[in-house]
Amino acid sequence: MATEAPIEVETRTHQMFPVLSDADIARITRFGSIRQYPAGACLFRAGETGPGMYVVLKGVVAITQRDGLGHVTPITEQGPGHFLAEVGQLSGRPALVDGHALGDVETLLVPPDQLRALIIAEADLGERLVRALILRRVALIEAGASGAVLIGPPDSPDVRRLENFLGRNGYPYHVVDATRDADAAALLEQYGEAQLLAVCPDGAVLMNPTEDALARCLGMIDSEEHAELFDVIVVGAGPAGLATAVYAASEGLRVIVLDCRSYGGQAGASARIENYLGFPTGISGGALAGRAYVQAQKFGAQMMIPAEVASMDCSQSQATGELAVILRDGRKLRSRTVVIASGARYRRPAVPRLADFEGRGVWYWASALEARMCTQQEVALVGGGNSAGQAAVFLSQHAAKVNVLVRGPSLAASMSRYLIDRLEAAPNIELHPHTELCGLHGEPATGLAGATWRDNRTGAEHDCPARNLFLFVGAEPETTWLEGCGVAVDRHGFVLTGQPASGGFPARPAAPLESSVPGVFAVGDVRSGSVKRVGGAIGEGAAAVALIHQHLSGAVTTA
Repeated sequence: MATEAPIEVETRTHQMFPVLSDADIARITRFGSIRQYPAGACLFRAGETGPGMYVVLKGVVAITQRDGLGHVTPITEQGPGHFLAEVGQLSGRPALVDGHALGDVETLLVPPDQLRALIIAEADLGERLVRALILRRVALIEAGASGAVLIGPPDSPDVRRLENFLGRNGYPYHVVDATRDADAAALLEQYGEAQLLAVCPDGAVLMNPTEDALARCLGMIDSEEHAELFDVIVVGAGPAGLATAVYAASEGLRVIVLDCRSYGGQAGASARIENYLGFPTGISGGALAGRAYVQAQKFGAQMMIPAEVASMDCSQSQATGELAVILRDGRKLRSRTVVIASGARYRRPAVPRLADFEGRGVWYWASALEARMCTQQEVALVGGGNSAGQAAVFLSQHAAKVNVLVRGPSLAASMSRYLIDRLEAAPNIELHPHTELCGLHGEPATGLAGATWRDNRTGAEHDCPARNLFLFVGAEPETTWLEGCGVAVDRHGFVLTGQPASGGFPARPAAPLESSVPGVFAVGDVRSGSVKRVGGAIGEGAAAVALIHQHLSGAVTTA
């Protein structure tokens, strides 16, 4: 959702705000209850948990945007036949807008669980509802007039960090430059030495917040104990994890998905994926992941993002068949199965002072936010895989020149042919084979000022005035949270599955995609031997669900 192409709201109004017929409302009636409100009453308020979807039966409701600084912007007025909700109401998230009754109002309120049931039971009507819910969220993101307010210098690394976090999670926000806004300047001054303030829709103000603190303030994650027993805990919300969630939840399993950053994983940062089946013109990784994220919630999967997993407890797996995942905040989630979909992160090359410039000119992704900073500049990119190729092509549309550094002799062994052709056709992309990054220049306070690389054939070094450097160098599995649980990994740390993992089973070999611990499966980039492609990850996620059913029924097939 966050990276869909900007929409022309005027041309989509009929899809964002469709009018339901009497027959449509009759079909919805069995999923909701009648609620009445006097003139001036508030049906829902930004920052507070939304009660679900309202269908207006009588009267008119005014919808307005309100940010944490008190600015109010009218959106629309909704009368009989209109419904009031956006995609957050699928899972009971806080409202992003306010709704007030203009005169006496009668509505049909459909709570989140019944809204999901409605969408599944009434497929054609559900299609119209879901399309409208998604388009409304996209419009709020594009408008930038609701959600969080970030107050600080627009070029601040911390502002960019939170912008990236909110953008990749499909959450509306806008940045206010305190040097140009008197209200923001006054608020910043009130908080003394704060370099960055985040104001939530309910008026709460956070000083220099972490992503987790901001997420809690916005209601993106809850603080509930979740004492129930899940059928599936999915750790990781990349393509593999989201595919697992969609297929498992659609088949009636109780599913919860955890990710410490955002949905989409590495693929979510891809500017354009052109070789994914069914999208001949390509699709951005963020758009593909956003659709899967909504799809999983439509079927009832619970999402906890960001929620960092600290460890997994397998001590009761043999006795009771239960597994447990412990979060960094101390909460413990129990499940009958766990799917490891935590993916892999790009390596940090051994370059002096690299940590000084992370978030200050050194990036591990290439979104529209970073691309804007590269306008008509020379930049450098390190890496030879598909993600590197996609990023280079995307950046070439903004930067004056893109230098692609690879240690090997060419890209043929690691990159798809269509991407190689695209790089070769771009006049402002230059490939540097047999080349290694060896130095960074500048001061942390002012950001990266340049980079040095070396030709390993000749030893010659080259200085480049690149103020932005993008690193897509190999991958390290996110598996430290598995330590102490007996999950076997290969020498690089990737999770072994199937026959290679069978040593951990006293009575039978592991099923395909199953780890050395019964009931624990691995899919996507974190799995040893995976193909490291979006299509492959999604296929593994779907295949894992069949094995989960077999495990839960006690009839796991052998490899």
